[in-house]
Amino acid sequence: MIEAKGIRKSFASLEVLKGIDFSCAKGEIVAIMGASGAGKSTLLQILGTLSTPDSGSLSIDGTDVLSLRGGELSAFRGRKIGFVFQFHHLLPEFTALENVMMPALIAGQAEKAARKRAGELLDELGLAERAEHKPSQLSGGEQQRVAIARALINDPAVIFADEPTGNLDSVTKKEIQQLFLDLRASHGQSIVIVTHDPELASACDRCLNMKDGLFV
Repeated sequence: MIEAKGIRKSFASLEVLKGIDFSCAKGEIVAIMGASGAGKSTLLQILGTLSTPDSGSLSIDGTDVLSLRGGELSAFRGRKIGFVFQFHHLLPEFTALENVMMPALIAGQAEKAARKRAGELLDELGLAERAEHKPSQLSGGEQQRVAIARALINDPAVIFADEPTGNLDSVTKKEIQQLFLDLRASHGQSIVIVTHDPELASACDRCLNMKDGLFV
């Protein structure tokens, strides 16, 4: 599903990624761990097509994504990739349902169909009764579930998660951890998770450790 080879990235004179090779099979959950500054988030941004490497190759679901430009790349990202971040990035003025709908509307889906699918996902994630609440009215765990539903709305091939349990209490962390496993079983996505949480990492199929811009 994901095949990256020789990924290098520098910021000014600082080389952050030093020739990373990475692969992830269809339906596989891979954790990436390492100290702050190891290059984890930079790699995730490149794998997620949010950033471009200085050199290397990257294919996702058979597409050479580094050859895509502008609208082509945005459309591919919208169809194939879902993102979950530590700080949720929910739009505060919109309800949970509207937040989940947003990527589908951006992709050109009819509002009625997007609303129906968003409702189904919130129901699946145990948030049917919170659909009309705004983010400020939701707990941290509920906000993260909304963010996960939003990542799933376009049925992507891959989900990238950056510290998805980073701001949650221990009970909620376990719930979100189990949720990723359940989603893989029901939706079949490949999931790549950057985390400092060893418990979450141990629940994944594989865990890769980064140090100084390389896997060790």
